[in-house]
Amino acid sequence: MCLLRGSTSRITDLPRAPGRLPLLGHAWPMMRNPLRFAGSLSGRGDLVEVRLGPVRACVPCHPDLLWQVLTDDRTFDKGGPFFDRVRGTIGNGVGSCPYHEHRRQRRLIQPSFHPERLERYATVMEQESVTLTGEWEHGQVVDVYGALYGTALRTVLRSLFATRLDADAAAGFRESVETVLNQLTARMFLPQPLQRLPLPVNRRFDRAVAGLRHGIENLVAEYRSGGTDRGDLLSALISARDQTTHSGTTHNEPEAPGGGSLDDTEIHDQVLTMLAAGSDSVAAAVSWALYLLDRAPEALARLHREVDTVLGGGPATGASVRELPYTGRVVTEALRLYPPGWLFTRVTTERSELGGYQLPSGTTVAFCAPAVHRRAGLYDRPDAFDPDRWLPERARNLPKGAFAAFGGGARKCAGEAFGLTESTLLLAAIVGRWRLRRAPGSDVRPVALSTALRPRRLLMEISARDARTAEKGQA
Repeated sequence: MCLLRGSTSRITDLPRAPGRLPLLGHAWPMMRNPLRFAGSLSGRGDLVEVRLGPVRACVPCHPDLLWQVLTDDRTFDKGGPFFDRVRGTIGNGVGSCPYHEHRRQRRLIQPSFHPERLERYATVMEQESVTLTGEWEHGQVVDVYGALYGTALRTVLRSLFATRLDADAAAGFRESVETVLNQLTARMFLPQPLQRLPLPVNRRFDRAVAGLRHGIENLVAEYRSGGTDRGDLLSALISARDQTTHSGTTHNEPEAPGGGSLDDTEIHDQVLTMLAAGSDSVAAAVSWALYLLDRAPEALARLHREVDTVLGGGPATGASVRELPYTGRVVTEALRLYPPGWLFTRVTTERSELGGYQLPSGTTVAFCAPAVHRRAGLYDRPDAFDPDRWLPERARNLPKGAFAAFGGGARKCAGEAFGLTESTLLLAAIVGRWRLRRAPGSDVRPVALSTALRPRRLLMEISARDARTAEKGQA
């Protein structure tokens, strides 16, 4: 175990993942089955070398090492060739900006997720969950991820923009976001000369990015001309002011570029980051939760009892989320087994030590949550679905880096409460009214190189839990 080394070793001595191909590196096993590949790494060591195309990367497979990478974001910074390509698409928002810009951006966007605003967003979540569950019919077969993605995107659009978008504008946002997310991870590994070729796939991607930028710019201009707080995320971003601008930075923080508010380009980048993070991640998490529950009848029965007791047949609301602890544990366990953001990269800004190995400046470190989440010995039966492992008395014994679905440290996802609230509320609304069973034709392998770890095709047959609803659907 490299954590027990008495002296440091060179990076060339790192254990290596098997199956590397020339030029492609480990792209093939990562595409075929990313969870199996990631879950196998901890058996090779606590810090393992993989190849992301031609780039050598180190993957922390021990929670202590992962926590070191997440919390020392000055040394393990967002950057390198992969994140540079992401920035070229979604901009330099809080999720992709480097260390020297992050603290200022984080301070400016944090008020957007204040609990008072979250209560307003929860009202939108409730309305959209009612719309979704009201559209389904007894006996219908649905592609769960697709249905949930539409609901999650409408939710984040309405939370971002209190102004109701017309049907064409909303459809345009959805098409553009889907195109960007479906290609973003793959383009991280695609040589830039190929990205510039006038191929149909490249033209669609470029049109989607341009369409998003144009739509967001128009909305920002409309909001600025109005000059009023509409209670949504965009209003919060426009009105945000950095109070430290006048008092100076602390001795621990570098002087960040930019002023005491977000300019239009920065607002665009934050909005695009929120659109990406707030749509497919929620849809993926709830899709996997429904898949896992269908395979665990006892857990589903417990969930039904909790939801029925708390909701009493009514809609799930933001206020009811705190009364649904088991529902929340189901969501957290789904995130452990299938973390939507499954692969990110950092780059060392100086010579550093990680797990007994000396990493030169410029070393790529791959943050891969499943490599830790499914580590043998860290969790009891790591591949098993066990929501009660998140009971406080059990979870408190886990090391800090054991769960990293939302990252950690200063760069932990600012929208964590938003995502958990929406996922819990949406799951409760669905199971309170419907019973979903996996249908023939499903393919639950994760989509290859998708931005979020999501099932390729999760078809589920819907059965009404209320006999009156079933009769209505058959009428």
